[in-house]
Amino acid sequence: MVIFSAHNVNKEFADTKALSDVSIEVKEQSIFGLLGPNGAGKTTLIRIINQITAPDSGEVLLDGRPMTRADITHIGYLPEERGLYKKMKIGEQAIYLAQLKGMSRRDAIRNLKVWFKKFDIMSWWGKNIEELSKGMQQKVQFITTVVHKPKLLIFDEPFSGFDPINTNLLKQEILQLRQDGATIIFSTHNMGSVEELCDHIALINKSVKIEDGQTDKIREKYKSNIFEIKYKGDFAKVSKTLTKQTRLIDHKENEKENMITIQQINGNSNNDLLQMLFPVAEILSFEEKIPSMNDVFIKAVEDSNKTN
Repeated sequence: MVIFSAHNVNKEFADTKALSDVSIEVKEQSIFGLLGPNGAGKTTLIRIINQITAPDSGEVLLDGRPMTRADITHIGYLPEERGLYKKMKIGEQAIYLAQLKGMSRRDAIRNLKVWFKKFDIMSWWGKNIEELSKGMQQKVQFITTVVHKPKLLIFDEPFSGFDPINTNLLKQEILQLRQDGATIIFSTHNMGSVEELCDHIALINKSVKIEDGQTDKIREKYKSNIFEIKYKGDFAKVSKTLTKQTRLIDHKENEKENMITIQQINGNSNNDLLQMLFPVAEILSFEEKIPSMNDVFIKAVEDSNKTN
């Protein structure tokens, strides 16, 4: 079931096109990666979802109906630029922000204490935000984003400033939120996190959506017939065996095993390649190299820039 969708959204600021006919669909209880270079239009779309600004044309739907300002209570938004009141006590500030999302003071205190204990930060309750490090402040803001149990969560660079231990902690909590029923829109430049977390991605470049689909299928789409083969044998014999239908990209040699990286360029089947190598080498492993999301991001954006 689709919980959020944007249809043919356009937005322009002065002479700058921020979004050009952008459409996306986010399925219920999924993690959706909203990706793109700086200035691509991601933040504009996020601001439209949060009713901070309105599209010039097109529509955004929540649960199949046009969104209104009342829907904000069903959304949790963690912006890239954090915004907590530095002179205010952490506990009271968290209660205040929870109440803005429609929670009673009693429910806010109860839910916040669950999260503060989970993150082992109960001792911070009476401190001012300015007493905390950037990473500690981000923990507090993450909690205030999720405490009212919104059906749609939007995280914009949620791991910025976190050390590896706290990054992993936050990733586990994000996965648990999905498990508990939340739907998540996740915007980041960390493509490793996209591979770990996202079921589906949309990639925007220069206001235009240039890719949209399941993460694993998009990676498959960008593969280029590159294989990594580990073997025992003489590299000289192996290299002579390779035909004009393959291109040698790299090779490494050590005492236990050798490795070559090659690209099939003229339609050879994998079986054809292995049949060529069997007489001159003992094949230990044969693996097709699927591009990372980082590789996909760079290739898709570069190709888009060439055509625009």
